[in-house]
Amino acid sequence: MTSNQEELFQKVLESLEEKTTEQNMFNGYLALFPEEWKQRKILYSKFNRSKQFGKTIPLPKPEVSLRKEIRVWLKKQVL
Repeated sequence: MTSNQEELFQKVLESLEEKTTEQNMFNGYLALFPEEWKQRKILYSKFNRSKQFGKTIPLPKPEVSLRKEIRVWLKKQVL
């Protein structure tokens, strides 16, 4: 996870008015950073189109990868 990503998560956290949960962070990220979200989806679709026949490298869907990054980040905040 990049420090830029961590800064975005921090901004989402600061903007939340309700209890901090993975779902609230996810929704906040989509609301505050639609351009970053769009880039994630574009990167995913480009990757899927570029796979060669018979050779697949699993790339999680943007929703899955973002939720995982949020989960990891939130765990770090508790420590």
